[in-house]
Amino acid sequence: MMKNVHLAPETDEDDLYSGYNDYNPTFDTEDLENDPAFQRAVKTSHGRRPPVTAKVPGTSALRPLATGYGSKTTLSSSMSRPMTAAVQDGIARPMTAVQAAGYTKAASRGSAFDPLGQARGSAPPLEMKNEDSPEGKIKQLEKKVNELVEESCIAHSCGDLKLALEKAKDAGRKERALVRQREQTMSPANVNLDLTYTVLFNLASQYSANEMYAEALNTYQVIVKNKMFVNGGMLKVNMANIYLKQRNYSKAIKFYRMALDQIASVHKEMRIKIMQNIGIAFIKTGQYTDAINSFEHIMSTSPNLKAGFNLILCYFATGDQEQMKKAFQKLISVPLEIDDDDKYISPADDPHTNLLMEAIKNDSLRQMERERKATAEKYIMTAAKLIAPAIETSFAIGYDWCVEVVKASQYVELANDLEINKAITYLRQKDFNQAVETLKMFEKKESRVKSAAATNLSFLYFLENEFTQANIYADLAVNSDRYNPSALTNKGNTVFACGDYEKAAEFYKESLRNDSSCTEALYNIGLTYKKLNRLDEALDSFLKLHAILRNSAQVLFQIASIYEIMEDPNQAIEWLMQLISVVPTDSHALAKLGELYDNEGDKSQAFQYYYESYRYFPSNIEVIEWLGAYYIDTQFCEKAIHYFERAALIQPTQVKWQLMVASCYRRSGNYQKALDTYKAIHKKFPDNAECLRFLVRLCTDMGLKETQEYAIKLKRVEKLKEIREQRVKSGRDGSARARREGSAGGARRGCNQDQAYRSGGCFNISLYCDPTPDLPMDAPCPRW
Repeated sequence: MMKNVHLAPETDEDDLYSGYNDYNPTFDTEDLENDPAFQRAVKTSHGRRPPVTAKVPGTSALRPLATGYGSKTTLSSSMSRPMTAAVQDGIARPMTAVQAAGYTKAASRGSAFDPLGQARGSAPPLEMKNEDSPEGKIKQLEKKVNELVEESCIAHSCGDLKLALEKAKDAGRKERALVRQREQTMSPANVNLDLTYTVLFNLASQYSANEMYAEALNTYQVIVKNKMFVNGGMLKVNMANIYLKQRNYSKAIKFYRMALDQIASVHKEMRIKIMQNIGIAFIKTGQYTDAINSFEHIMSTSPNLKAGFNLILCYFATGDQEQMKKAFQKLISVPLEIDDDDKYISPADDPHTNLLMEAIKNDSLRQMERERKATAEKYIMTAAKLIAPAIETSFAIGYDWCVEVVKASQYVELANDLEINKAITYLRQKDFNQAVETLKMFEKKESRVKSAAATNLSFLYFLENEFTQANIYADLAVNSDRYNPSALTNKGNTVFACGDYEKAAEFYKESLRNDSSCTEALYNIGLTYKKLNRLDEALDSFLKLHAILRNSAQVLFQIASIYEIMEDPNQAIEWLMQLISVVPTDSHALAKLGELYDNEGDKSQAFQYYYESYRYFPSNIEVIEWLGAYYIDTQFCEKAIHYFERAALIQPTQVKWQLMVASCYRRSGNYQKALDTYKAIHKKFPDNAECLRFLVRLCTDMGLKETQEYAIKLKRVEKLKEIREQRVKSGRDGSARARREGSAGGARRGCNQDQAYRSGGCFNISLYCDPTPDLPMDAPCPRW
C-alpha cells in the first residue's frame, strides 16, 4: 500500500511553494531600467543586430527546469542577464502576478506588509520659487499686464470709457517694458505674441470708443502691418468702421473689400456682414447701383431682413417700380426661424407641463423671438408705407397690392394693420371721408382689429368736435377690447370734454392699469386732477411722466404751471428754466418767466425774458404792453414809442395804443409830434373824449387858435356820453322793476303764465335780460 507513495526530499521540507517564482525571464519587465544590456540596446543599434546563435548555446541548454521534486537550476538569458526569480541580496524577486497582491517570499521572512510604501515617509517639501530671478520677474510683469487689460475691459463694459483708455495705455507701457526685459534675458523667439496682440487690440478699441479715431487707426495699422500676427488682416473691418464713422466712405469701402479678400469663404456669416456694410457705404455715397449689387448678392446667398429692407430703399431711390415689388416679395419671404405661439400652449392639464410652459413663456429665448418678430413687422410695415404710393398710380392701389402680398405670406395679421395705415394716410391728406369709410370696414372684423379701427374713428370725431359720435365709437372700441389702453384713453377724452372729470379719471386709471407706459393716459389724468384742483395728485402724475419723457416741453410746462397755482414761484421758475433749455425759442414760456420775475419784483430779469419773448414773437400784445410800460417807468419814453406803434399796427381799431404813442411824444417833450398824433387820432375816432381833452390842453399850452374848436367838440361828446349813460341806467331800472312785478304777480297769473309766455307777454323782459355767465352771448334768455 505504501509502495505507491513518494515522499518529498528532506531538503525541501521548509519550502512548500518552491518553483512559483521561476518563470521565463523574457517576460520580466520590472527591472528593465537596471538592465545594462537592455539600456545599451535602446540607446544604440545593438539591440537591432541579429543574435549570434552559433556562439551562444541554445536557451534550453542553459535553462534546467525546476520540477515539483525540488530540483532547480538558475536560468540565464542570452545576454547573461540573471534570472528574474533569482535571489539578489538575499531577497527573492516575486512573480509579477503575485506582487500586485503585495506578496513576496521575503515578506514571510520578517519584512512588513507595505504595498503603498508608507514606510518610506512623507515627500520632501516643494522648493520655493525664486521671484527675484529674471524668469520670475517676467512672469510677474505678464500677470500685471493681463490684469490691466481685464480692468480696461471691465471699465468699458461699465461705461467708464476714460478709465478704460487709461488702463489700456498703462497695459501698453508695461507690455513694452516686458518685451525689452525679455529680449535682454531670453532669446527673441520667446516673445509672447498673443499678449502683444491683446494689448494693442484693446488699446485700439478703447481709442475708438473714446472717438480718438486717428490714434485708433494708427494702433490698428501696427497690428495689420505686423506679419507675425496671423489674424491681423481681419482688423481691417474695424478700420473700415472707423472710416465709416468719419464719413470717409471711399476708404471705408476700400478697407471692407480688403478685409473681405482676407476672410476665408468658410466664414460665411462674417462675409455677409461685411458685404452689408459695403452696401450701406454705397448708399451713403449715392451709388445705388453698386449697393443694389451687394444687397442682391446677400438676398440670394443668405437673405435677412436688413438687407431686404435696404434693397427696397435702393430701388425706391432709383424709382424702379417692378424691382420694388420683387424686393418687397423677397423681404416677405425671409424666414424668421422662430417657433409658433402654439408651442407655448399646454396640450394637457398636467401640472408639471403647465409649470414648464409658464417658465419658458417669457424666458430670454422667447423674448428674443418676440423682438425678432417685432423687427420683421416693423421693416415690412415701413417698406409697405414707403412703396405703396410709388408702385401704382395712387397710394390706395399700392396699399391694396401690399395687402394682398402680405395676406399670402406668413405675416397675415399685418394685413389689417396695413388697412388701418391706409386710413391714416387718408387723414394726412385731409381726406376724412375716405378715412372714415376705410375704418368702418373693420366694424365686423375680429375684436382686436375692430378695437383699433374704432379707436381711430373715435379720435377722428373727437378732433372734429363731434363728441357724440366720438363717444359711440369709443364705447365700441372699449367693448371690443377692454384691455386696449388707447381705447380707454379715447373714452376718457370724450368724458373729459363733457366735463365729467371724475369719470374721465377712472378711465385713465384703467388705461394705466392695462399699460403703465401709456404716456397719453398719464398726461391726461394729470390734466384731470388739475381741473379737479387736486394739485398734489396732478403734480405726482406729471413728475412720473417727466421720469419717462425727460425732454417733453408740455410736461415741463404743466409742472411749472402747477407750482405757480400752488404759489411756489421759485419752483415754477426752476421748471420753466428747464423748459427753455429744451425749447429756447418758446415765446410763451419766456413771457411766463418774465411774469413770474415781475411778480417777485425783479424788473431787470423780467425785462430780459419779456424782451426775448418779443424777439421771437413780436405780436404778443401783453408782452408789447409790458415792455412799453417798462420804458415809461424807467423814463425812456422814446423807446416805448416803438412798442406802442407795433401794438397799433396789430390792433388798429383800439384807440388806446395810438393814445399811448401820443402820450410818449408828449412826455418826451416833442409837443408838435404829439399834437399831430392827437389830430390823426381825432380824425379816426372823432367821439373819443380823452383825445379831445389832450388836444385842448396842448393847443392851450401852445397858444393855437384851434383851442376853442376842440373845446366845443369836447363838450358835445361829453354831453352825448351822459345821455347814453342815463339811457342805460333807466333801462336797467326798468328791467329790475319788471322782474319785481313779475315775481309779485306770479301768484295772480297762476295757470295763465304759460299762455302769457307763448303769446309774447314777457317779450319786454327779454329785451333787458343780461346773459348769464355760463351761457354764450347768442344763447336764448333762460326762463325764470
